[in-house]
Amino acid sequence: MPAYIHHISTETPEFIYTNEFSRERMKNWVSEPRAKRMIEMIYERTGIETRYSACGDFMKDDGELFHTLPDGTMNSPSTGQRNTLYAKAARELAVKLAQKTLAECPQFAKSDITHVVFASCTGFANPGPDYHIIREVGLNENVERYTVGFMGCYAAFPALRMAAQFCEANPQAVVLVMCLELCSLHLQVSGKPESIVANSLFADGAAAAIVSAREPAHDRPYYRVQGFQSALVPSSEAHMAWDIGDHGFNMVLSAYVPELIGSNIREMLGGILDKCGLALGDIDEWAVHPGGRAILEQIEEQLALPAAALDMARSVLRDYGNMSSPTVMFVLKGFLEEAETERATTCAIAFGPGLTVETAVLERCGAAIPTTQKAQPAVLVQVEA
Repeated sequence: MPAYIHHISTETPEFIYTNEFSRERMKNWVSEPRAKRMIEMIYERTGIETRYSACGDFMKDDGELFHTLPDGTMNSPSTGQRNTLYAKAARELAVKLAQKTLAECPQFAKSDITHVVFASCTGFANPGPDYHIIREVGLNENVERYTVGFMGCYAAFPALRMAAQFCEANPQAVVLVMCLELCSLHLQVSGKPESIVANSLFADGAAAAIVSAREPAHDRPYYRVQGFQSALVPSSEAHMAWDIGDHGFNMVLSAYVPELIGSNIREMLGGILDKCGLALGDIDEWAVHPGGRAILEQIEEQLALPAAALDMARSVLRDYGNMSSPTVMFVLKGFLEEAETERATTCAIAFGPGLTVETAVLERCGAAIPTTQKAQPAVLVQVEA
């Protein structure tokens, strides 16, 4: 019995920063001319226009978590201080998104949810957001809870795969899957290129899906799960890593990551395509995690994709930045919202520490309902002239 992704909802924190503002803020926090030039160059090439954050400190010099010291540099909050904000902000965002997801998918009542799978790598709390979803949304207290922890940008796929397996084993299961990341809490000011690249790319956001084996409602588009596959890029472990430091979580992000992904992507896709009996030419839609502009360019070139194939991924990168695990779900949601055909074969791809490549093949079914209203950001920060 197949599992279906009936609906995907997304949510962002309240603060939104333009790329120009972020660039100038970072330049003000470093003193070396070389670092300022690198920040200018790297931020200009991101392909990002706006990104969201749970922290409003970046717009002022006397913020609670991040603030400017007398010498003009930024203070470096402890990991504990950062995690305190994560616990509060993640709880609020998770509950808000769970409520939104159920409201947008009336086929399921909150009493129908049997499992919650929560994925995050940017903070820790126990009881955590998964617990508060049950209590504050009013789910049954015997709902099974699972946390997919510290996997990084590809975590949406293990979370969705777990949900699909629950549903395939138990046709009565209804799983709420949520990926939530607050990457901006781990900002670290440094003149090192890998630190500047990480700061220029990462942002905050959350996405949730409802997965079950029930017959889908045919008045809205949905995905039928066809398969998942995991793979590891050879000799790449040192090029992307995510560990816990005394002043936030530390990101190792080598400049060779796009090239490593590009040179291995055809082989990495072979497993999932063979499993589903498909060839590259059978894929109609490419839901690629926009880890950065260079990664998308490498995939486009190595797979010889049509010019517009990665437009959805690029639009998510432009409007939201790289939010880690939720990002690919933003891309999948975009295809549902803009679906014009009744059927499409969708290949979804995400990358993360290791280098790990996670892939999924989904059948997108149904054309989209016109969107009548889109959420507006609460705060827009512009660079002062």
